[in-house]
Amino acid sequence: MIEKFLHDEQDQKAVEKVYTRLIDLLTTGEEIIYIAVQKKPLVNILPDCIAITNKRVLFFTPANLGLSIKFIDYVWKDVVDVYTKEEIIGAIFSVKTTSGAEMGVDYLPKVQARKLYQYAQERKEAEREARRLRDLEQKRAESGSVQFETPSQHVAAHQIATPPVPEPTPEPKLEPVIVHHEEAKPDILTEKLKKLRTLFDNGLISQEEYNHKKLELLNDL
Repeated sequence: MIEKFLHDEQDQKAVEKVYTRLIDLLTTGEEIIYIAVQKKPLVNILPDCIAITNKRVLFFTPANLGLSIKFIDYVWKDVVDVYTKEEIIGAIFSVKTTSGAEMGVDYLPKVQARKLYQYAQERKEAEREARRLRDLEQKRAESGSVQFETPSQHVAAHQIATPPVPEPTPEPKLEPVIVHHEEAKPDILTEKLKKLRTLFDNGLISQEEYNHKKLELLNDL
């Protein structure tokens, strides 16, 4: 099974150790794409390794004199960018994450570093496209929700904000006021006539003054 990861001068023993560890780490639907092995100019008994899957990138470092392997992994959605730098001896491959963390391995065979960079870029592009589609679906869902709710809300708002215009008050309703005013006049006139009569009966005014004043009051009707 590991033969497909030995085409670019990878150290077979290192790949075997990493592959055995990787099998236990794979999640449902996760597949190994490439494994790169560090190759220092001097004897490197315990090289670092990098593995790329369709879901993440993993950095492996031997520990306890090669009896165990430590690893750090980053899912592709958290990888901001990947870098490769070719030097006189080998190349460096590193990644930068959304949290600002950086991880890399040096002294990689240049062909392996190039393959890592190529596959990493492909996975990042696939992740960007998947994110774009998710955002598009979310916007469509939100847009559909607004379009579904807006008509009813608009009608309700229109009904509340636009009450029916009241009909003009019929003219007959003003008649009681006019009648009341006219009915009040005889009451005032009667009082004045009574006072005028009292003045006359008490001899305070003459018959002529009484008749004259009475005529004036009656003319006001």
